[in-house]
Amino acid sequence: MSIEVGSKLQGKVTGITNFGAFVELPDGSTGLVHISEVADNYVKDINEHLKVGDQVEVKVLNVEKDGKIGLSIKKAKDRPEPERRHSHSQRPRQGKANDRGGNRTETFESKMARFLKDSEDRLSSLKRNTESKRGGRGARRG
Repeated sequence: MSIEVGSKLQGKVTGITNFGAFVELPDGSTGLVHISEVADNYVKDINEHLKVGDQVEVKVLNVEKDGKIGLSIKKAKDRPEPERRHSHSQRPRQGKANDRGGNRTETFESKMARFLKDSEDRLSSLKRNTESKRGGRGARRG
């Protein structure tokens, strides 16, 4: 059985590291499920989601020339769940932009102008204070 990108397979977790889990595939090869591909939400400790010996369904993300196989558990799930999450996550962003009022380009430009002005003021104030301290001490002593 050849491993093809996009195919869904059943595998067995053979090892767990702090960055992911190694899964043995039906043909005997081993692939890595990166910690970011274990669940839809943030995974701080992979041991809370997987244990050695667990049977998992994985989707093949990539197969490298050197034989490394990239796998995903969260993308192996049925499509409706990720689509709902994706479309739902876009709505609040659009609402937030509209809640701020005005055109997004103008808002960005005004924020950028304010940021540049504040940065220049802080930088000049910092330079002025640093130079006066260095110059003031030397002048008093001499």
